[in-house]
Amino acid sequence: MSHQPISLLLCALGGEGGGTLTDWLVDTARHAGFAAQATSIPGVAQRTGATTYYLEVFPVPLAQLGGRRPVFGLNPLPGRLDALVSSELLETGRQIGNGLVSTSHTLVITSSSRALTTAEKMAMGDGRRDEAPLLALVREHSRAHHVLDMAQLTREAGTVVSAVMLGALAASGLLPFARADYEAVVGAGGHAQASLRGFALAFDAVSAQREQARWVAQVMGDDDEAPANTPATPAALLAPFPTALHDIVALGHARATEYQNAAYGQRYLDRLQRVLAAERAGDPAGAQGFATTRETARWLALWMAFDDIVRVAELKARASRAQRVRREVKAKDADLLRVFDHFKPGAPEFAAMLPEALAQRVLAWDRRRTHSGKAPWALPLKVSSHGVFGLLALRALAATKRLRPAGSRFATEQALIERWLAAVERGAQADARLGHELAQCGRLIKGYGSTNERGKDNLLHIVDHLTGSADAVAQARQAALADEAGTALDRTLQEHGAPARPVKPQPIRWHHNPRLKKPRTAA
Repeated sequence: MSHQPISLLLCALGGEGGGTLTDWLVDTARHAGFAAQATSIPGVAQRTGATTYYLEVFPVPLAQLGGRRPVFGLNPLPGRLDALVSSELLETGRQIGNGLVSTSHTLVITSSSRALTTAEKMAMGDGRRDEAPLLALVREHSRAHHVLDMAQLTREAGTVVSAVMLGALAASGLLPFARADYEAVVGAGGHAQASLRGFALAFDAVSAQREQARWVAQVMGDDDEAPANTPATPAALLAPFPTALHDIVALGHARATEYQNAAYGQRYLDRLQRVLAAERAGDPAGAQGFATTRETARWLALWMAFDDIVRVAELKARASRAQRVRREVKAKDADLLRVFDHFKPGAPEFAAMLPEALAQRVLAWDRRRTHSGKAPWALPLKVSSHGVFGLLALRALAATKRLRPAGSRFATEQALIERWLAAVERGAQADARLGHELAQCGRLIKGYGSTNERGKDNLLHIVDHLTGSADAVAQARQAALADEAGTALDRTLQEHGAPARPVKPQPIRWHHNPRLKKPRTAA
């Protein structure tokens, strides 16, 4: 008999239900009348090695074998794997690196979501691995592939990722089972409704991808047929920019507009056009692929949409946030859910919304408190966002975003942004690589409070003293991201002839310990 078993390798992290997925597949095969066998190799831990499950299914029903039984293997053979199904993108890349897949034989189904490794989490800056090379690896080393955000589908369904993986595999058409066979097995277990929801979401997502692929193949084979229902793009806004930048510019403009208003979104575009003009002056041929403008577009959007108390209130008052909370706690329609939000705004948060003159008076008053040994002033608040009055309070605060441009924080942030952009423009005109390195310094701006202030101080010190060398800027930026205390940054600055950052005075407050009692003196 020329038929060979269909071989699958399933990869899941700890707690994701890989064993359940394997049992579902074996039970589905038996339910449909096919022979199957599964083995597993347990991983060491959640991120030092996923648990892998190897499954073989004979594609001929048992009823047609005349009493004969197929012989299955216990482990996958390099280059002979029919399908690799993984719940995590980096794990998919690791299995491809093991040589198990082939461009002529293997279907790869993977999630675009990531479970960050410990090394990625420990980085001071954005330590995540770039997803683009991993996705390219999937495309280059598979005969076909389906990439979907399994984590998002899992959250939407309120289930575990194993149900989503099963739905994706079922929709791929690799196995000779009907959808009803899968649903009959999944519906017979515990938490059946949630599992079926996850199965259906993934099944529909992969089915849509396959339909789109068929449509593209049809269009490519018929030059006279034009795509229908082409999505409209904001051509008037994106026209000044190269086509390669349209994706990132559109996202940044949408973020700035949503954060404030259409005029603020236009300010974002105007700033980017200045950087683009400077980059074209320094790199007329576009040899760098407009890398400086792309990096600026990313970090400029994040900086212009800085976090303040108004932004926090706006996010917490959204209906989508209430729905997300109900999904996360798995509250049913009849369940009563109470949500309390805790705030502790201090003098800087209130001063941020005041004009400059009043803001300086509030900050000066708070500084006098701290210099006298008192703690910085703060107002603890507990808001019941599930109630009418609490929600109205949040929305009233969110509505004050119209007053944000009149506040001192807004003016300060815009001035700092302009200093950074001016340095990027000068660098891009002088040297394409220098402009790119200065644009990447935007990633130093992150977080809130003291973390945000420290990032801005580091960035401005770099652009003020190291704008003559791309290598110096790159090394200083990496040093700032690697060491929160700033020791490495100061050392790098001095190595390149720049002054170290000025030392900021920090008040020291002594606290009385009531547990310590004076020793009793002898009578």
